[in-house]
Amino acid sequence: MKTTTTEQALRLGSKVVYQIYIKSFQDTTGNGMGDLRGITTRLDYLADLGVDYLWITPFFPSPQNDNGYDVSDYRAVEPMFGTMEDFEELSREARKRGMSLMLDMVFNHTSTEHEWFQRALAGDPKYLAYYKFVDATPDATAEDPGEPPTNWESKFGGNAWEYVPSLNKWYLHLFDVTQADLDWDNPQVRAELVDVLRFWRSKGVDAFRFDVVNLVSKPATWENDYEGDGRRFYTDGPHIHEYLQELVREGDIDGLLTVGEMSSTSVDNCIRYSNPACHELSMAFSFHHLKVDYPNGEKWALMEPDIAKLREIFATWQERVTEGGGWNALFWSNHDQPRPNSRFGAVATREDWKRSSEMLALCTHLMRGTPYIYQGEELGMTNPDFTSIDQYRDVESINYYQILQERGHSPEDAFRIVHERSRDDSRTPVQWDDSPHAGFSSVEPWIGVSNNCHWLNAAAEVDDPDSVYSFFKRLISLRKEEPIIQGGSIEFMESPSEKVIAYRRTLGHECLLVQCNFSCEQQPALVHTGGTVLVSNYDEPGNDTTLRPWEATATIWR
Repeated sequence: MKTTTTEQALRLGSKVVYQIYIKSFQDTTGNGMGDLRGITTRLDYLADLGVDYLWITPFFPSPQNDNGYDVSDYRAVEPMFGTMEDFEELSREARKRGMSLMLDMVFNHTSTEHEWFQRALAGDPKYLAYYKFVDATPDATAEDPGEPPTNWESKFGGNAWEYVPSLNKWYLHLFDVTQADLDWDNPQVRAELVDVLRFWRSKGVDAFRFDVVNLVSKPATWENDYEGDGRRFYTDGPHIHEYLQELVREGDIDGLLTVGEMSSTSVDNCIRYSNPACHELSMAFSFHHLKVDYPNGEKWALMEPDIAKLREIFATWQERVTEGGGWNALFWSNHDQPRPNSRFGAVATREDWKRSSEMLALCTHLMRGTPYIYQGEELGMTNPDFTSIDQYRDVESINYYQILQERGHSPEDAFRIVHERSRDDSRTPVQWDDSPHAGFSSVEPWIGVSNNCHWLNAAAEVDDPDSVYSFFKRLISLRKEEPIIQGGSIEFMESPSEKVIAYRRTLGHECLLVQCNFSCEQQPALVHTGGTVLVSNYDEPGNDTTLRPWEATATIWR
């Protein structure tokens, strides 16, 4: 295992990325939705936090069937979010404060309202070849189109194919029916996407996040999946590494910070995606650690998180990716995941809320990789207290509320599951202060604000040295100050309890021991002597044999 600070660690190990879900960050126009100028107004807040990159979710023109991840024009700004001039101002102002912008590129699919798809619907052969269209049988009709090309399931529910009567063809949509999959086997498609990257590079963009990018390479033949939902045929597909290398080379982004969202991927593939020698991406998001509360791998079912399994997954990915020369993106949360403290911690009392929010942050921020903070996570924002399905906006959540009932769940059970699993859990507006609508907007927001905004908000935390916000600032500062956090090796320790995750970072003669208690009860600690506490979420010293409820501590030997 590498034990010295590598060039990769020097470049990436001191950086922290902050994700902005633009619809819910800050509204400056009074339309109930966040916008680009809203980000600009909060740049001083983000600079104070200490982050280096601002990942902004898609703000391109879109019918918003999937909250902007259904793009209808890659080279423009959706009017509800502002103008290109607003973006250029944001880019300039961020750079003045030492921050760079990371754009979210949705290259697996476009909206069916995109000009390319509309020209395909009109029968243009060039644009039919931009998508995964498959001929239906000659006798197919709108009323009886026959069997789709495969039995694959859409990730949003239902079949992954849609029949177009006017063309007598099916098109593939791994996500919503309005999100048609592009055909990356077509070199013209790949050239178009390279041009998109060049366009935004000319606007000063220094980083890119690629949405579900490991799904873009589809198989040469269509087969039914009798063992699952079809994902094994297209996940980390046959030409994925070749296509990524071409995109990076032709788009001239090899030296930039790039990250790929990798759905259901493998450790070996992520090493290839993120090893600098492969010239693909800087790092990869993998999601295995966020499935430890999925019974039998089922998202739309509930169970308590399996912390022993969580430790095992962290150990595998951290140690093997390090050994293979790759790099991890470190995260608990994003716009598709419930809030981590509501999921892996406890929020019933203020004490548990604060301790568990900070414990989760320390656990990942001291690992090897680049940490990502999702907006509001630095404040300890929780899942919202919604009481009706009518309060949800997410197409996946609304679909599954019905699907769960069709599977035999009562409306009450279906709602309880959606309440815990919905992507909208993280999409409620940032809680800036205790004014109406939490300081996010002057009008009713596009989605409701959590009721705890009267005490859980930025205004209450920014100047409080004992707040969750201040704890995040401390963790970010430590990453920039301590080479051992940036580039040290990592080894996971045998846990003294199934509720404890412990690991050791090593760099030269220095050693850092991190221990995290994932429970509201005391747990045994790893026995150790000496050392200095570098950071802890308790002010008062504990003892060397016990971890207090939700305690997280890092001890260093120099």
